[in-house]
Amino acid sequence: MSLALIVLAAGQGTRMKSDLPKVLHEVGGAPLVHHAVSAGRALNPARVVLVTGHAAVQVEDVVERFDPGVEFVRQDDPLGTGHAVAQAAPLLADFAGDVVVLYGDTPFISADTLMHLMAARQDHDIAVLGFQAAEPGRYGRLVKDGDCLKKIVEYKDADEATRAISLCNSGILIAPAALLFRLIDALRPDNAAGEYYLTDIVELACAEDRSVTAVTCPEAETLGVNSRADLARAEAVFQKRARAAAMDAGVTLRDPDTVHLSYDTTFGRDVVIEPNVVFGPDVRIEDGAHIKSFSHLEGCHIGGNAVVGPYARLRPGAKLGAEARIGNFEELKKAEIGTGAKVNHQSYVGEARVGDRANVGAGTITCNYDGVFKHRTEIGSDAFIGSNTMLVAPVSVGQGAMTASGSVITNDVPDEALAVARARQDNKPGLARKFFDALRRRKEKQQSIKKNEAE
Repeated sequence: MSLALIVLAAGQGTRMKSDLPKVLHEVGGAPLVHHAVSAGRALNPARVVLVTGHAAVQVEDVVERFDPGVEFVRQDDPLGTGHAVAQAAPLLADFAGDVVVLYGDTPFISADTLMHLMAARQDHDIAVLGFQAAEPGRYGRLVKDGDCLKKIVEYKDADEATRAISLCNSGILIAPAALLFRLIDALRPDNAAGEYYLTDIVELACAEDRSVTAVTCPEAETLGVNSRADLARAEAVFQKRARAAAMDAGVTLRDPDTVHLSYDTTFGRDVVIEPNVVFGPDVRIEDGAHIKSFSHLEGCHIGGNAVVGPYARLRPGAKLGAEARIGNFEELKKAEIGTGAKVNHQSYVGEARVGDRANVGAGTITCNYDGVFKHRTEIGSDAFIGSNTMLVAPVSVGQGAMTASGSVITNDVPDEALAVARARQDNKPGLARKFFDALRRRKEKQQSIKKNEAE
């Protein structure tokens, strides 16, 4: 049986108090809606339809970058979840399979739970996902008769007896496409909110003697994000899971609670991560690498047994070869560092390639930006860049070449050459004493003027 996903992402999220649409707020470096789509794609669906509304163009642009192949429909009027799902009906008019409805602000539904929901659908016309809530609060309640789900009642429409039920609605369900859209056509906004509730299809299905069931999952999987506090809780859940997965895969986290991972961080085996390291999106770390404390990495590739930090910043396009060394207070951007090369002390290397076994001295800067264009620096293998060298790109330093400390290199340096590019030192006897004496006399004069003005 083929499967389609409908992901609801039309809400504004007013409780977030943000100009950014709710589903684009990030957890683990990825928008909430990407987590929801990724969960659904574990089911290998034939179609994925995203329903947008508030800031539709912005949401669609982001989703296209993260999840190519998603189809879009828009809910122009916020008339409820049933109305939102109905917007997908024209796109899926000829679809003969089942439809799973997911929510763009619910990032933690697991593939196992969705598989369980699909299995329940094999014996029933509709299957709904619920959870036992520790504090049911304002969730909708699942009203059952034995194993049969009879109706879903929204909190604001529930009486006290119904509100006492602890089995709550996640909003997620599966049903045949034809049945789902036919039942949605029969919805009426006869409720306290004046909206078309998707949940009402359960009672309509039961009126037709259809079989409806509910399966449950851990409450943590159903966490929806509606406020900044919810977003913080979701980030904490994500980080806890990501850290556990990394350690299970053979990564050493010296102080797990201080390491922040991204949704796509990839580790090899025997990687060591010290405390207070932050991983942005698109970081890949090979076997045996060591990331020291207070480093920040994003968009980079770390080779096997390389060492980074402490206090290093690796920006997008940084690529380290095996056994490379990046030391404290370094910044790399679009820089390839060869096997065994070293950039150890307070340097900036951008738009550059550093050859194998080359050594870049303290305070070196690749001056790659002229105010309009970026230019590239090439440093050959086994080269030695003296401390406080300015490499004014475009420029190259040959294999085995050397630059003298304090040089400003504006021309290419041939292989095995020594480049010295600094002004000749000129000592002026006694001038330092005369200079400081003049400064002190000026300071005394200024202090005397201030004293007279005060008197």
